[in-house]
Amino acid sequence: MSACRADRRTRFRPFRRRTAAPAVGAVLAALALSACGSGGTSGGGGETQFVQGTGGVQVVKDKGARKDAPELSGKTLQDEELNATEKFKGKIIVFNVWGSWCAPCRAEAKHLVRASRDYKDKGVEFVGLNVRDPRPANARAFEKAFDVPYPSIQDSGGKLILRFPKGNLNPTAIPSTVFIDRNGKIAARAIKPLTESELRDTLDQLVAEK
Repeated sequence: MSACRADRRTRFRPFRRRTAAPAVGAVLAALALSACGSGGTSGGGGETQFVQGTGGVQVVKDKGARKDAPELSGKTLQDEELNATEKFKGKIIVFNVWGSWCAPCRAEAKHLVRASRDYKDKGVEFVGLNVRDPRPANARAFEKAFDVPYPSIQDSGGKLILRFPKGNLNPTAIPSTVFIDRNGKIAARAIKPLTESELRDTLDQLVAEK
């Protein structure tokens, strides 16, 4: 997918928040964010900027070379505690980093939703990570608009992203998708909005693993 385009009237300015929390600064450094305006809607508007990744899906073919995924836990957008690592132990987990303000996230949402339903009976679970959404209501509206059937953990400060080991298929853009195999290992990553074929091809490989 080509780089995102903003309206000509959009001014690209550094991302600013009214509260200067250390965790926010840490995750912004971790994500290596550059000035790529979303052209924004809910949540960020013209002030929200992100990196849209390029390239395809990176897959670690050698299962012995895969690294442990971190614990994926926190409070969901429905204000419920979720430890996805424990709840979905022994299953393939598709972990998608998104924001309601992110145009590429909206573009890939329909693919994620469709695949989450089609692959559920094959032992695949989807979990979202909602980041940089200062208003949870905007994220919940996104879920409703796209009829998202799987939970999303709130992580406005980016703390959960920082649990991933650096340089080992960690999420470094918004959107990012990390694929975790049945043994709790990081098997693949995309740092771009996924097409349906990319998503299904990756899942088919992981489902076929013994």
